[in-house]
Amino acid sequence: MDPKENIEKLINDKQVQFRDFKLANIETRKNDEGKEELVIEGIPATFEQETVLYKSKYYEDREKIAYGAFDACDMSDVIFNYNHSGRVYARTRNKSLEVWVENDGLHMRATLNAEDQGHQELYRDIKSGLIDKMSFAFHVEEASWDFKMVDGEEYEIDTRTITKIDKLYDVSAVDIPAYDTTSISARGAFDAERERRNAESIKAKEQLELEKRKLLLLMM
Repeated sequence: MDPKENIEKLINDKQVQFRDFKLANIETRKNDEGKEELVIEGIPATFEQETVLYKSKYYEDREKIAYGAFDACDMSDVIFNYNHSGRVYARTRNKSLEVWVENDGLHMRATLNAEDQGHQELYRDIKSGLIDKMSFAFHVEEASWDFKMVDGEEYEIDTRTITKIDKLYDVSAVDIPAYDTTSISARGAFDAERERRNAESIKAKEQLELEKRKLLLLMM
């Protein structure tokens, strides 16, 4: 399957979301046996930092991840791959990929096989800057929302605080930042919340109108 089609299918079918992040470090190390290891490190998620995910003429969507969001997250089988599809280069199950939480956020470390040509090529492309972005895929279990109007009530800022992530799927090297999946995922999540709010608003207005009619009948 084409990587872009795979990502869109995950978004639509499983509500998987994607966020981009920058590499923190890349280096060649020696293991205990003296063999070379190709190590890639990054911080996929930083706590309590607002990020603008999507911006239009009338509103913008912001997001932040709360402390403790990964406390109950399933990170038992996370993979490191390329463009969220294709070959698996590292995996938590065999300890070639590590993901862990620190005070500032979620950290990752992928150790590639220096004797494998495909691993060498990916590492080389990342080190040279040909591939300079990464992304991680996850599923949100719980979130809270804050909506406020600014600029004379003409511009809306919607902020989602993710309080619980129940599943981490992968961390991935990406050539074009996740095929713009950050925006796709954000629009999907925020548009769903707007639809819910609009439906509640319409229902509230209908209920108010019904109460008015009942009161008018009683007065008559």
